Amino acid sequence: MDFTEITEQDKVHPGEYLLHTPTNQIVMCGAFNRADNYIRAFGNGKYLEDKIAVFKKIQIPAKERKTMLKKKRCGGCKG
Repeated sequence: MDFTEITEQDKVHPGEYLLHTPTNQIVMCGAFNRADNYIRAFGNGKYLEDKIAVFKKIQIPAKERKTMLKKKRCGGCKG
């Protein structure tokens, strides 16, 4: 898992998870406004609004994503 800066070309969509660097926590984007330079996010049960520069995008390589999506079943309901 890598964290990358949000550049001028990047777009952040509502529902996307981001890293808020001052608090060092993962938050969910609620609103992205490039013109006013802010992101509204929800994290730790609280509403948060801060500058775009203090957030980072979470990048997960395809190989790592694939291992995360694998689910093991209990074996009781084979079919």
